[in-house]
Amino acid sequence: MAVLICGAGPVGLVAGLRLARAGIETLVIDKAPHVNDDFRASTFHPPTLEMLDEFGITQDLIAHGLVSPTWQIRRHESHDKAMFDLSVLEGDTRYPYRLQCEQRVLTRLADAKAQAQANLQVRYGAELTGLTQDSSGVTVTVQTAAGVETIHARYLIAADGARSPCRKLTGMTFTGETYPETTILATTAFRFEDHLPGLSNVNYIWCEQGTFSLLRLPELWRCSLYSDPDESIEQALEPQAVERKLQRIVRRDVPYEVLEIRPYRIHRRLIDDYRVGRVLFAGDAAHLTSPSGGMGMNGGIHDAVNLSDKLIAVVKQGASDDLFDLYTRQRRPVAEEEILAQSHANRTRMQKRDPVWRDAEMLRLQALIADPVSHREHLLKSSMISGLARAAAVT
Repeated sequence: MAVLICGAGPVGLVAGLRLARAGIETLVIDKAPHVNDDFRASTFHPPTLEMLDEFGITQDLIAHGLVSPTWQIRRHESHDKAMFDLSVLEGDTRYPYRLQCEQRVLTRLADAKAQAQANLQVRYGAELTGLTQDSSGVTVTVQTAAGVETIHARYLIAADGARSPCRKLTGMTFTGETYPETTILATTAFRFEDHLPGLSNVNYIWCEQGTFSLLRLPELWRCSLYSDPDESIEQALEPQAVERKLQRIVRRDVPYEVLEIRPYRIHRRLIDDYRVGRVLFAGDAAHLTSPSGGMGMNGGIHDAVNLSDKLIAVVKQGASDDLFDLYTRQRRPVAEEEILAQSHANRTRMQKRDPVWRDAEMLRLQALIADPVSHREHLLKSSMISGLARAAAVT
């Protein structure tokens, strides 16, 4: 086996497809019993859509999602807004918009492609429990329904998520912090767009009580809510507490139909090195960030494309595995100084409560948008285009 990939999420499947298409024998394993069906991420940025074109996936994603050329920061009570328009990037990308689509659509599409791809196997219900490596490769133990088996590969891609067993088994530290607030995700089919004037499909909103966000998918809205100052997280998760917060957004005479209530903690963490010998880290196994700005999944896919290019050069073309050090030099600074930093700035902005500060920030953002040069530069960064260019410039 040339390459073993632990994790059959977007990162692992994209890496597996690229390697297999290059003729490299690849196995993807995942402890889940079947293809991942979680909601998780919901925003695809322009360069990610370009990357997925390679597999013929992008048009299917677009068919399942919502093309979203604008996103905005709003004041809820006044409906004042700063609206960013990605159509100004028409000369920079084939996809000058965000696509709002559930992550699980990508995993289903990528899994279907993987099942039909020569040189690629995807095995679910296979949990990595042990890992050793030497100069010839990596040996892992895997727990399956049939028992324990051993797999040897020249290289291992650790795309096994935030709790990465590979990271723990290699002793890598994951430096950073966990933010104090817990986000409460409430999903509803209520049509906010019919009640809030000028709403985009992606909205980060200040209100008197704090902040919330509204992200639209084809048939529903994902509402990110937060505990009130006098609430515990357990109290905030109660249906009546979620109902109270939704009523603040749009007052209704009848209760909201809430399809899902789910809490999640937000982290900002980064691995010390994307490489430990023959074990190579990508996605959430390497970096965790606030979902504000939709950079986590996208950044992981960008890792997968960068890393698979280097594996193809090493395995198929005889290049030195020093290329994997270049992978760290290219991708880790982008994660630290762009993905994590931007997401942190987005999260910090929305947590501000001072109305005077909010007024000043709104004016600053509106002025930025009014200037074509600064508007485009901001969108190149927030859409992750400039980060990819920065990585490519590192040699």
